[in-house]
Amino acid sequence: MVFIDNEGCTDPKLNLALEEYALRNFDTSTDYLLFYINKPSIIIGRNQNTLEEINQEYIDENDIQVVRRISGGGAVYHDLGNLNFSFITNHDGKSISNFKKFTAPVIRVLNDMGVEAELKGRNDILVDEKKISGTAQFSTGKRMISHGTLLFDTNMQEVTRALQVKMSKIQSKGHKSVRSRVANISEFLNTPITMDNFKNQLLIGLYEAREHFEIYKLTEAEWKAVHQLKSEKYNLWDWNFGHSPKFNIQRNKRFSIGEIDLRIFVEKGLISDFKIFGDFFGRQPVRDLEDLLIGVPYDKNEISKKLEKITIENYFGKLEKLDFVNLVYGND
Repeated sequence: MVFIDNEGCTDPKLNLALEEYALRNFDTSTDYLLFYINKPSIIIGRNQNTLEEINQEYIDENDIQVVRRISGGGAVYHDLGNLNFSFITNHDGKSISNFKKFTAPVIRVLNDMGVEAELKGRNDILVDEKKISGTAQFSTGKRMISHGTLLFDTNMQEVTRALQVKMSKIQSKGHKSVRSRVANISEFLNTPITMDNFKNQLLIGLYEAREHFEIYKLTEAEWKAVHQLKSEKYNLWDWNFGHSPKFNIQRNKRFSIGEIDLRIFVEKGLISDFKIFGDFFGRQPVRDLEDLLIGVPYDKNEISKKLEKITIENYFGKLEKLDFVNLVYGND
């Protein structure tokens, strides 16, 4: 595995562009590891409705950037006290949704540092039932990224102020506040250390079982390409926010795989617009599913028929097709 040097960049748009560029363009015979730290920002999941996840007034007043990533999952707050890790590997057909495979090395190093971390739920790393890390994945078909956050010394007050947390998520977790569910790794260390020390210890720990250690520095041409990707994608309002869909039916439900929020516009009995939001993880883009249902009569049997040959798990993870049909049509 080769460690990619991001040269201390804290620009969230540039770091996400670097991550995607490495995924799509670096040597496919090599596994890569990338660390990055972002200045205050909210990183939105690929399938989320940005405007409903953030406290717009607060982020405007405090110059907090909002950037959409290419992986699914929920919105997260980043600042200089949060370390992000990203494993870039080949997609072997088994690793997608296998969060344990990629979090195990991180958990091992944390345990060695005296932090009793463990993987729980879909994709979270917890210490004493408090979340210190969330992870997500994305695959191109041939290559994949498994990335996550490590809350080392994040300003927890900003997390709740910047994010507009949905009641459905709070209720489903059985907690009165999100603040009580998260914690910083620094709280569990016997001896205080700096972020730089933490990052170095993590890097050394991740590589100690490997014979070959290499640090890769991007060429000038590669950095130019990364900046171009940032300019053409991650700087754009359309990518980060997108247009709010026109709808006259909203259906929302939280499943074990995450929340699914549907916005449907029905005209003269036909579905004329269909948008899927949520913090779920899937192998294929939900845009394909949205397009498939355009023009279909808003009728349970017709919707079921249209989805007959579709493998619904490819879009949402382990979800029964009937559960999705019932959500679309309004039967709980």
